[in-house]
Amino acid sequence: FLRIFKCLYGDSKDEEELYSELTGKNVHIITTIQSWEEKLTEATRDGKILVANFSTPWSGPCRSIAPTYGELADKYPSLMFLTVDVDTLAEFSTSWEISATPTFFFIKEGRQVDKFVGADKVQLPKKIAAVANATRV
Repeated sequence: FLRIFKCLYGDSKDEEELYSELTGKNVHIITTIQSWEEKLTEATRDGKILVANFSTPWSGPCRSIAPTYGELADKYPSLMFLTVDVDTLAEFSTSWEISATPTFFFIKEGRQVDKFVGADKVQLPKKIAAVANATRV
């Protein structure tokens, strides 16, 4: 589908550029398994909870929640924020059983501790605040 989107709307920007326009400076864009593994290792080493947003740059709900997600990433530097491109990493995303985008996973020490599905601009900040506060205890 992304290939069709690019044909219709142009291919002047790659996925990372599209995401970087939508997210904050503290959101790491994941387009390879290697970059996923590096960030997972880094988060575990640093004792951070990783927040992984499985998303697409062309989806309306993903685009609408991206600025909020970016603001939360800037607000909670104690967490590590990733955006995983489900089109680029389709097989990997399938292994996470992604049935809708955006889907947010909260991962601590390499294991999923929570999950949130949808682009709810009220509930996502509450969920992330709860996770951030839990890490302080």
